[in-house]
Order: sequence, then structure tokens, then C-alpha cells
Amino acid sequence: MSNEILADAELDCVGFFCPMPISMTKEEIDKIGVGQVLKMEADDPAAEEDILRWAKRTGHEVVKFEKIGGVMTFYIRRGK
Repeated sequence: MSNEILADAELDCVGFFCPMPISMTKEEIDKIGVGQVLKMEADDPAAEEDILRWAKRTGHEVVKFEKIGGVMTFYIRRGK
């Protein structure tokens, strides 16, 4: 059995810098249903702290986070 998380939607924020990754993530997460997962990739160094803090503050859950080289991948489950 795989522990791979399947995303219901994907968002590429590579090349965008604050505040665009958060703005784009909020817009995209509003398009999916509660409980669904958004996969978001970003290379803005501020995105790691910004997205983790934003998700917690807005009731969403970062179910998986990976950082490979300069690219971060967030799997965010929509909360409400």
C-alpha cells in the first residue's frame, strides 16, 4: 500500500514571489471541495513559512511537505 497522496488539483507557483503564491493558492483552494487536496509547488524562499502559517490560520491542513533543491511542494487539504 502506498502512502502517496493524490492531489485533486495542482498549482504551479514556481517563478512567482510573495504575495503571489499565497494569493494563487487561496484562489485555487476555493475551487476544490472540502476534504480535497491541492498540490502546490513554489520556489519563493518565503513560501515555506508563508504557506504553512496561512494554512493553519485559515483552517486548512498541510498533509505533506517536500523540499527538493529550491522547489517546495505542499499538499494542502481544504478544511472549510
